[in-house]
Amino acid sequence: MAEDLKIIQGHKEQQYQSLLPQIDALVGGETDLIANLANICAALKEQFNFFWVGFYLVKENELVLGPFQGPVACTRILPGKGVCGTSWQKAETLIVPDVELFPGHIACSSLSRSEIVIPLIHEDKVWGVLDVDSEFLNHFDEVDADYLTQIIRSLNPSYF
Repeated sequence: MAEDLKIIQGHKEQQYQSLLPQIDALVGGETDLIANLANICAALKEQFNFFWVGFYLVKENELVLGPFQGPVACTRILPGKGVCGTSWQKAETLIVPDVELFPGHIACSSLSRSEIVIPLIHEDKVWGVLDVDSEFLNHFDEVDADYLTQIIRSLNPSYF
């Protein structure tokens, strides 16, 4: 298990490429899901200084706030509500360039301007989502979607 991160400068892809093996080392060998989700949040927040990064976990037909880094957040989200609930319901990654234009957006913070949500899927069932918010418009793209999906794959399937 890694105990610290090497934060690098450079373009987004270089930063993700540096972070991927570090996250693998960070979560490798750790069997506790919550501990690993918390460290993934911390690693992403430290490397990219995202406004908010965190996980929502499916519990009894709603998303419940899990480990996160950033300002306080919405605690529970229903299926199909906001970006997270929609990503969960559709089981697909959503990139939202301007959250104000997303129908039904849930404004946990008025400072959030753009968002990406990656569903966490095991055996064709969504068990949670990774939610990342930025205070800048158009902050996320397919590069983020690809690398954040790779990071999620570093989680051990033995949790389930």
